[in-house]
Amino acid sequence: MKMATPKLKTQLERLYKTYDIAFLSSDPLEFVHRFKDARDREIVGLMASSLAYGKVASIKKSVETVLSLMNNEPYRFTMNFKPEKYEKAFADFIHRFNNGDDIRCLLYFMKQMFEKSGSIGGFFTEAYDSKEKNIKSVLVSFCERTLNLDSSAVYKTKNLPEKAGVRFFFPSPSDGSPCKRLNLYLRWMVRRGDALDFGIWKGISPSKLVMPLDTHVARISRYIGLSSRENASWLMAEEVTENLKKLDPKDPVKYDFAIARLGI
Repeated sequence: MKMATPKLKTQLERLYKTYDIAFLSSDPLEFVHRFKDARDREIVGLMASSLAYGKVASIKKSVETVLSLMNNEPYRFTMNFKPEKYEKAFADFIHRFNNGDDIRCLLYFMKQMFEKSGSIGGFFTEAYDSKEKNIKSVLVSFCERTLNLDSSAVYKTKNLPEKAGVRFFFPSPSDGSPCKRLNLYLRWMVRRGDALDFGIWKGISPSKLVMPLDTHVARISRYIGLSSRENASWLMAEEVTENLKKLDPKDPVKYDFAIARLGI
């Protein structure tokens, strides 16, 4: 395994400056940039990142469909959302492993987050501890607390069914998952300092973020010496992040967008 070196930093900085906001059309982050209100951005960000698996064209089509069903008014629609009222409207929605019930439940979860904590960020940071090495523990808590929110209006049962597709949107580091899509969402909400990400959640330091790791980014990370692990996992995501911290301790995941473009 190679180690993070000044030469690697030079190359990654070059890529970081090359793959900037001009390449936004190939990323689901494009949808979040359509909105100016932080509340809209939180909602669209969680929706778009949750659906960020599969081919780019398919992801974009699915997010566009959901936004259209929301009348392109994410916050207003979510706060007035009643799952039982929109069962037919979302009935035909399919995105690979997920269907309309999963989207209705996700919207209902977000509504409850706003009602409980004033924002999705407020709900997330209730368990945040700045003394922790990274966001692992708060992400575990976020997933557990989210999946314990009321889902009865969607699934007609007191507790969320084990096979409910909405669980796919909230994998936990405690299960070894790299949590690519949730780490992607956190990058969008927490990072600041360039035109890509929004820095809405001021209470979390970008230095605590973990690299959003999928098979493409994992392959490239191994190739350039950021990890010796074979399979994408939470441990690999942490290892990649720790090596990137040697290059930029305050903002290690700044290189994610550029590295992901290489994967695409």
